Amino acid sequence: MPAAPLSIRALFETFQKRLALHWLAGHAGAERAIRRETTEPTDAALVGFLNLIHPSRIQILGAAEMDYLQSLDESAYTEALEQLFGDASLAVIVAGGLPVPMPLRRAAERHNTPLLASSLASDKLLNHLDYYLTELLADKQVVHGVFIDVMGIGVLLTGESSAGKSELALELISRGHILVADDAPEFRRVGPDTLRGSCPEVLQDFLEVRGLGLLNVRAMFGDSAVKRHKNLRLIVNLVPMNKNVHNIDRLSGSYDTRTMFEVEVPEIQLPVAPGRNLAVLVEAAARNHILRENGYDAAVHFSERQRHLMDQESQ
Repeated sequence: MPAAPLSIRALFETFQKRLALHWLAGHAGAERAIRRETTEPTDAALVGFLNLIHPSRIQILGAAEMDYLQSLDESAYTEALEQLFGDASLAVIVAGGLPVPMPLRRAAERHNTPLLASSLASDKLLNHLDYYLTELLADKQVVHGVFIDVMGIGVLLTGESSAGKSELALELISRGHILVADDAPEFRRVGPDTLRGSCPEVLQDFLEVRGLGLLNVRAMFGDSAVKRHKNLRLIVNLVPMNKNVHNIDRLSGSYDTRTMFEVEVPEIQLPVAPGRNLAVLVEAAARNHILRENGYDAAVHFSERQRHLMDQESQ
């Protein structure tokens, strides 16, 4: 699902304190929409330092950029401001608490281009703004399941309705693990191989358990029992125990992958049956996944040991 566009006004109101922003001029352009365009190489970057040839959608002026503008003669200076505040720019931000000359304010009003200022250093402002926009404008996918932090990695519990996902999540939380989102976690691609899961605001802190209704996990277990987001590292799909379980490799298990936003996410099929301690099994799955990511595979190790013993016997 493509992310909804974000207006300059919404950006300012959301990050005014975190980015130390002040609105100087160009209020008429407050509703200009920030959206991530297609991925063609010719697309302008969302945020960048002053570039009049290939301007970014939001241009940042630090000390070096302001010195460059001030070094221009009057004609070149006027032309540069016309390009800077032209149609290609959604907003201009003067960083580092630098004084903003009146010609910049007049150009912003003339073109209805928001002109903001920040006390943050220009490189810090660019990094923070790029991080926030990447997360806000990333494509979003909602997956039915429970997203939880187990052993420090993001684990998505999936399965059919009534498979016991919420009950399993509750047991994991009682064992010290952390809830991110119940029922409808939202996942965004924030890097080439990174999916970040978060909770819709309306569902924040809540977990629905059949027979108990809605539980406020934060109120019951404390602030440390919930977190706002986590990177997805493993999917555990709960499936009924049936005859197909005999088809699972007894050494390697049921490791597979699920594709989300063109990212391959490791997935495990975990059979559910009375008497199975699913919380312990999910903890073990998380620990084993961490080992596999670090290059250790128990099945390979066992096979090598078996082969070594057979070689010794044959000799």
